[in-house]
Amino acid sequence: MSKTILVVGAGGQIGTELIPHLQKTYGDDRIIAAELRPEVCDKLTHMARTECLNALDKEAYAALVAKYRPDWIFNLVAVLSATGEKNPQAAWSINMGALFNSLELGREFRCGVFTPSSIGAFGKNTPANGTPQDTVMRPNTIYGICKVTGELLSDYYHTHFGVDTRSVRFPGIISYKTLPGGGTTDYAVEIFYAAVKGEPYVCPLPQTAYMDMMYMPDALEACTKLIEADPARLEHRNSFNIASMSFNPNEIYEAIRRRIAGFQMTYRVDPVKAAIADSWPNYMDDSCARREWGWQPEWDLDAMVDDMLLHLREKILFRE
Repeated sequence: MSKTILVVGAGGQIGTELIPHLQKTYGDDRIIAAELRPEVCDKLTHMARTECLNALDKEAYAALVAKYRPDWIFNLVAVLSATGEKNPQAAWSINMGALFNSLELGREFRCGVFTPSSIGAFGKNTPANGTPQDTVMRPNTIYGICKVTGELLSDYYHTHFGVDTRSVRFPGIISYKTLPGGGTTDYAVEIFYAAVKGEPYVCPLPQTAYMDMMYMPDALEACTKLIEADPARLEHRNSFNIASMSFNPNEIYEAIRRRIAGFQMTYRVDPVKAAIADSWPNYMDDSCARREWGWQPEWDLDAMVDDMLLHLREKILFRE
């Protein structure tokens, strides 16, 4: 099961936790972290071998792949949904440029490419409840358009060039270790920080906005489980629905309030985020992932809330 893995865009919410998860599975010296921002590279050096890289620079990217000869590239470079709507041209350039270079290098160096997709790939005319694996996908955000395009392009590189491309459609990801970076589901992390600090929280989404969510440990396990899956079993590749829990802002608020008496939340709806959330699934059907590679989440809402509060209390107390 030994693999060398290059994680590109390693300094984001997923990457900073994926690196130690991969190291536990494959060994510390088999994981290479690549990140654009020098200040983030400095922070990553204590975790893994680190390289500063602009994934849009094809020559520099190719030199890095030639240096390490990875078995897999994890392309985590992404401008997220809410941020992308502020500058859609830059979001397209960054998201698609990094993906195209990753796929080309996968073809050239014969390595696998894992690029996360998202619930953002769906749109308002997709069935919202039990969203099927294969269904209508007409997103209305540049982030979602990039994700659908990325799924199709990754399938193309597998079919035409034999690149081992694999992907999951991540729900909103909740973590106590790293703050999210401009997504519509960020509220589900921010609310915990407010609660632990004893502050009221102002939610940017309406209380009825159901969305799929996932605790980070399940998200990380999905990554390694999928790249270890027998390719002969994979009827789908790009990209698998995976699900864990679904809730709206009021439900997570009540779950926290049962544990922190007096916690208060009000609403100041951001129309952009609300429209995005309204176009995404309430909950996905992940039966294909369960059947084809044994996907099985471990965390539900109550277990996640308990763990988040425990670790955030320790984190904030330590900082103080």
